[in-house]
Amino acid sequence: MTEQAMRRSPGTPCWVSLMVHGLTTTQEFYSSLFGWEYVPGPGQLGPYVRARLDGKEVAGIGQLPPDRHLPTAWTPYLATDDADTTAELIRSCGGTVAVGPLDADHAGRMAICSDPVGAVFGIWQASAHVGSRLTGVPGTPVWNELVTQETSTVAKFYQSVFGHELEALVSADFDYVTLHLEGRPVCAVHGVGRALPHDRGAHWMTYFEVTDPDEATRQVVDLGGHVIQPPREGASGRLATVADPEGAVFTIIRTER
Repeated sequence: MTEQAMRRSPGTPCWVSLMVHGLTTTQEFYSSLFGWEYVPGPGQLGPYVRARLDGKEVAGIGQLPPDRHLPTAWTPYLATDDADTTAELIRSCGGTVAVGPLDADHAGRMAICSDPVGAVFGIWQASAHVGSRLTGVPGTPVWNELVTQETSTVAKFYQSVFGHELEALVSADFDYVTLHLEGRPVCAVHGVGRALPHDRGAHWMTYFEVTDPDEATRQVVDLGGHVIQPPREGASGRLATVADPEGAVFTIIRTER
């Protein structure tokens, strides 16, 4: 278990957030699955709560306005020292800034953006709220991965905006680029070609750590969610891809330590 109390280097995923139509029912789902408890968060974009484990914040859930019929999806936030400058750089590199930059009370300054292939992500300039404060225990985010058709163009976008170092693993049947900062991996881009879901397009995938992916998958179904890809062995551990009752897709994984 590691408590994260310091600001992250710019370009490091520091928070994940989910906007939904039914806040109460979504809280109940993730509370039952991960053991989360909740406290109120900044309310500029509507009702919002921060999920906690052992009293430490790990993720956020907000409620969409009733007239916003948008698909639900987990969104990673990448750290920045200056949200306004980063937003301008995102635009100049071919991305889009959809919301902000704006202040979230005294917590920090943020914007919601999309990259040139349309994958949505956030940027976060920390003030009182540095982001997720706990890693390495079940129920915490452990990895973020951009799923797209091919890696080369969009990986260079993140390199240009955030200074990521790129480590490519490209073969006849595998297109994967790990994004590094200060010599350590922080997230990745996975090119899946025609296997990219037509109904979702390019998107960021958040991985949450669990003790037993098989049992957690059964629990997802019991709680009203469904299975996208059943439990299987991966390079980093046993994992499954699932969706919550509103359709937000995420991956659960038992990491090999």
